[in-house]
Order: sequence, then C-alpha cells, then structure tokens
Amino acid sequence: MQHIKQIWQLRLAHYSSELQKYMRFIFTGHIAIVIVFLLGAGGYQYSEWLKVVTSDFPVAWVMGGILGFAIAWSHPVTLLKEPDAVYLLPLEEKMPSYFSAANQFTFFSKIMISIALYIAAIPLLKVVSPITIQMIWLGLGIVIVLKYLHVQIEFAYRYVTRGDLIWLDRLLRFIGSGFTVMTYLNGWYYVTVCLFLLQLVYLIWLKKKMYGLPVPYEHFITIEQNRMMRFYRFANYFTDVPHLRGAVRRRQWLDMSYRLVPYQQKKAQHYLVWRTFIRTNDHFYLWLRLTVISALVAAFVDITMVRFIMAGALAFATAIQLQQALTKAGAFRMDMLYPLPDWARKQAATSVVRLIIILQAVIVMVSHMWQPYFYITGIIIVTVGFVTQKMMK
Repeated sequence: MQHIKQIWQLRLAHYSSELQKYMRFIFTGHIAIVIVFLLGAGGYQYSEWLKVVTSDFPVAWVMGGILGFAIAWSHPVTLLKEPDAVYLLPLEEKMPSYFSAANQFTFFSKIMISIALYIAAIPLLKVVSPITIQMIWLGLGIVIVLKYLHVQIEFAYRYVTRGDLIWLDRLLRFIGSGFTVMTYLNGWYYVTVCLFLLQLVYLIWLKKKMYGLPVPYEHFITIEQNRMMRFYRFANYFTDVPHLRGAVRRRQWLDMSYRLVPYQQKKAQHYLVWRTFIRTNDHFYLWLRLTVISALVAAFVDITMVRFIMAGALAFATAIQLQQALTKAGAFRMDMLYPLPDWARKQAATSVVRLIIILQAVIVMVSHMWQPYFYITGIIIVTVGFVTQKMMK
C-alpha cells in the first residue's frame, strides 16, 4: 500500500514539474496583459448587461446547461505511463489505492472551473431570481458534490466499459447534472433530490460492476497520452516542445485553395508552404483559434479600444508564430533538392503569412460589421501583422 502511494506521489511531482516548465513560457507578460484586458472587458460588459436584463431571463436553464457540461466533462487524470501495463500488473490488487488518489486529484484540478462559473452567475441570480442568498450559496455546495460524483462516475464507467460509448454516458450525465442545477434554482427541490439520487444509484451500480474486473491499463494510458499531447500542442504555440509529434490531415475540402498558387517553377516553395499550412494541424488550428477568438471579441465587446487592442495582439501572435513555424527548417527537407535559392523558403513563408493575415482581417471585420469603425480593426490586423513580419527580418 505504501509503495503504491509513493508511486503516485512521484508521478504527481513529475507531472507538476512538467506543467511548471511550460507554464512559465505560456503565461508571460504580454499574455497576462491580454488576459487582464479580456477579464476587464468581459466584467464591464457583464455589469452593463445586468442593468438591463429582464426578470424573465431563463437563468436557471442557462446555468443548468453551462454547469451541466462543466460537471459532466470529468475525464480521469491517472498519470499512468505505457510501461505500467506490464510493471504494475503484480500490484493490481493494490491499484484501488492509486486510483483513489488519482480521482481526488482529478476532482480538485477540475472543480475550480465549475466553482468559477457558478460564482460568476451569482450577480445574475440576485437580479433575476427570487432565490435567497443562503440558497444561492447552498447551490454552490450542490455543484461541488455533483462534480465529485461525476468524477467518480466517469472513472467507474471507463473502468467497466473501457470507454465504449462514453459519449452516451456523458450525454446522460450532462442531462442529469444540468436538470439537477436547473430544478434547484427554480425551487423544485423534490425533483432535485430525485435526480441526485438517480445519479448516486448509477454510481453505486457501476462500482458493483467494477469488482473482479482487471484494470484497463491500455485505456487509461491512452487517455493520459492524449491529454498530455493536447497540453504539449498548446504549449508549443509559445515555446518549442521537443518530443511533440505534429499531426497531419489532408483537409480535402481545401484542395481548391492550392489553385491560388500559380503553376510555375519559381512558385514551388509557395505551393509547398501553403500546403504545409493547410495540412499541418498545429499551424492550421493555431490560425483558426486566434482568428475565432479575435472575431468573437470584436463581435461581442462594445468597447472600441479593447477590440482594437485585442485584434492587434492576436494579429501579432498569428504573424510571429506562423512566420517562425513555416520558415523553420529541419535537418533535411525534400525541397532542398529543388533548384531554388536558399532564401526562397523564407520569401514564400512571408507571402503565405501575409495572405493568412489578410484573410484573418476580413473575417474579423465581417464579424462586427454592424459596429462603428469596424474597418479600422481590419487595418490594425494587417498593419500589425505586416510590421511584425518586417521586424522579424
């Protein structure tokens, strides 16, 4: 038993060290400024909206949907590694102690999101709902208990079924937890108790089915590998992650975009760079995420200066990261065999990134055409992007 606890503690210490190593690159000074602007703008917009929100706003349904999703999304964090499928087999009878510590860590690492969402909605509850302040804070306790329950349920379900039809389990738990929160906020307490008991019975049933089953090491190891790979891909936007394996996808629906590059020998690098951008998940989804964030901020934030600052900051992030990524050379590339000058790759990357920035500017402008000075946002994106490229030379 003590040996199993030491294994978990060592894994947790290594995991914490790995997170800290990359977090210091992610949360740098300029990212902190962007987060402060986002929180400030979001808080201001929220407070202004509270002044005009009507009493018939379906706050219970909205909170039920949002919190139901946050509660149901409770995939386990086991910190298992590939060799564990062999080396931990002799300790299988003692693994419940390991998984108990893992589930506790999963709960404490994920509960803050649900708590933050609930606390953020308290001012809205005070304005719209007749529920008392004591009952509001009791609702926070219900959210915490529900989250703990769903962490245990998802782990037990995966243990029993090896993750088969996990989407159905999550859908049912989303409905159950969402309706539990909704009925409580509406004052239907008897229904709330019944829904809570149904979820508790579901957990007890899964726990009974776990007895006697072998530990699904392969399934939990796959979950852990996928979870860490998502973190490494995110960290790779801010710093190089040496052991990251980039994924490639054809994206057939964008094949027609290759026609934008003229069929000429001197444009060979332009074609290769454009194809690299379209097919490489890290590059394509980086641009897509930053563009969507910029468009959403422009569409829903009424503070003109905040829109301009956010558009400029995200255009800078797009230009600097994609310019570096598309120019970066490996030990050997097939295009090195082409009869093209060495500077052709960098020139092609610059042209492609400029086109990408212009496309980002157009999308962001379209997202808030009804707001005044929407065209200035596009000008800022193009100017910041082009200047960033110029400075990188």
